[in-house]
Amino acid sequence: MSEQPPQSPPPNQPPGYGYPNAGATPPGGANPYGTGQPGPYQQPGGQYGYGYQQPGYPPGAVPPGTYTGDPNAPYGYDPYGRPYSDKSKIVAGLLQLFLGSFGVGRFYMGSVGIGIAQLFTCGGLGFWALIDGVMLLAGNEAKDQHGRILRG
Repeated sequence: MSEQPPQSPPPNQPPGYGYPNAGATPPGGANPYGTGQPGPYQQPGGQYGYGYQQPGYPPGAVPPGTYTGDPNAPYGYDPYGRPYSDKSKIVAGLLQLFLGSFGVGRFYMGSVGIGIAQLFTCGGLGFWALIDGVMLLAGNEAKDQHGRILRG
C-alpha cells in the first residue's frame, strides 16, 4: 500500500477545519474512522469522548448532592463544599414548631443540651420553640451533631 502525502486545504478554507486527511486510506484499513483525533485541549477521546468535562464544574469537582462514597458525607456536598447530613431541616423545623416545647426538634438534630434546656423551660414559654422552628425552616446554616449541614 502506498502512503499518500498530506493534502493541503482548499484555498477558501483555513487550515485546521474540515475533515483531516480527507480521502486518505487509514492505516490497516480495518477501522474506517481511525483512532480519533485529540480534542481541543489534547485530551484523548476528543471533544465528546471519555475525557469530556461536564460544563460548569472545575476538573475533579463533584456536582452537589451526588454520592461520593465518602463516609463523612453520606449524602454528598452542598455547593459550598460542605457535607450534607442525613437529617432533614424540614423535619427538624416542623418538629420544633409543633413539639418545640419538649425540644423534640433539637433532639432530632442531635443537640441534646439545647433539647434538655427547651424541655425544662417549656420551649422558653413557647417563644424560643417558635423562633427556633422558623429559623430552622428559613435558614441554611442548621447543623447536626457532627457539624454537617442539614439537607433541605
